[in-house]
Amino acid sequence: MSTETPTAPGTTTAADTGARTPEAAGIITDARQRIDDLDGRIIGLVQERMAVSAVIQRERLTSGGRRVNLSREMEILAHYRDQLGKPGTALAMTLLELSRGQI
Repeated sequence: MSTETPTAPGTTTAADTGARTPEAAGIITDARQRIDDLDGRIIGLVQERMAVSAVIQRERLTSGGRRVNLSREMEILAHYRDQLGKPGTALAMTLLELSRGQI
């Protein structure tokens, strides 16, 4: 015989969140929803960045330039590192790779 109280469908329990109280489970569930919403916005922004980068690359190539401007990429890497520390560099590298592919 189970000693757990049944929950309504769609209800998050403490066990689902790793929390030890229903109050903490509610806070965690709300915070996870915010993270999911933020992740959706971040993905949308990354996709927008990729599209803008494609325009830049196309125009650079059409005008006889190179696809990648390494000095600009170094500026981007430095900016992310300055704002987010060492992990920011890895994030910037990922964004650059997504936006222009590996060089």
